[in-house]
Amino acid sequence: MSVAPAAPDQIVHVVDDDEALRDSLVWMLEANGYAVSAHDSGEAFLAACGATMTGCILLDVRMPGMSGLEVFEELGRRRCGLPVVFITGHGDVPMAVSALKQGAVDFIEKPFGERDILRLVEQCLQLERDTRDRRLQEADTTRRLGQLTQREREVLELIIVGRLNKQIADTLGISIKTVEVHRARVMEKMGAQSLAELVQHVVALDPGASAR
Repeated sequence: MSVAPAAPDQIVHVVDDDEALRDSLVWMLEANGYAVSAHDSGEAFLAACGATMTGCILLDVRMPGMSGLEVFEELGRRRCGLPVVFITGHGDVPMAVSALKQGAVDFIEKPFGERDILRLVEQCLQLERDTRDRRLQEADTTRRLGQLTQREREVLELIIVGRLNKQIADTLGISIKTVEVHRARVMEKMGAQSLAELVQHVVALDPGASAR
């Protein structure tokens, strides 16, 4: 099966007390070009889990000590947003469905095929890359918004809700020429090449902005 390469810093974290299954997953993932970190318990994984961890998690539902669900709940408390796929036995499906409702990406029943697990891993890694890209874009938009003057922010808010230059001028009590100058500066400072791009970036950061 052909899979897209993971980002260099992405790691597939395998958490399973079954040594044979764990070793099999590690071998299969590494053979397909993924970096892998294996843990034999939920406690061991949580001890190694850090705020800068990237990639995704393959998490066994039923383990001695902390169950997979308990580990998942603890990750939520820690605000760890890594995508999680639960590995389940047939009798654990109701638990896995409960985890899906709490935000897990998917679950896969044992025994599973290589193609199925690789598909889920790549889905999770793509999701994590997209999430990181979105957060970087939001941070950049926030930084750029902080560079706007008060008047530029006022003009931006009116642009976002669809006001034309003449309407903005009337609302703010300034000339159309002045609106055009402010508008050009807003576009430059926000790094937007078009009105559509400007609106997309701001609305992505604040979904309610276009409705004000």
